[in-house]
Amino acid sequence: SGGFVDPFDEAAASVWWRGLAPALADGSMVLLVARHRDGRVVGTAQLHPSPKANQWYRADVAKLLVHRDARGQGIATTLMAAIEAEAVAAGRSLLVLDTAEGSSSDRLYRRLGWIPFGIVPEYASYPDRSLCDVVFFWKKLGPIPAA
Repeated sequence: SGGFVDPFDEAAASVWWRGLAPALADGSMVLLVARHRDGRVVGTAQLHPSPKANQWYRADVAKLLVHRDARGQGIATTLMAAIEAEAVAAGRSLLVLDTAEGSSSDRLYRRLGWIPFGIVPEYASYPDRSLCDVVFFWKKLGPIPAA
């Protein structure tokens, strides 16, 4: 669901995506997109470096989304590798994320070496508003950089 609930039409999507502009402009978020050869956006992922002074080395990964017609082609794996590279370039060596337990994303993160550290029952909902359990993951990309 990526945090979205039905109905989520084109107007709502436009408002949501345009709402990212301030964070992109001030550098408080990194947004990556994957494009098909024809130019269509088929995937996206976000990196949110922690703004907290005592977490200068940490970031959250969010909104890994791949269009259903483009799944199974390695796009999510490529986006995650790119997000991790962006994190390292930004001096962030500890990443965290969450996803619906048992989902394809859950399996992907485990395959990519992410470590689950807890499940929160009924933490989020699917687009149809039915509740789902969420698993939280972490991944260390290297030593903690000096502050």
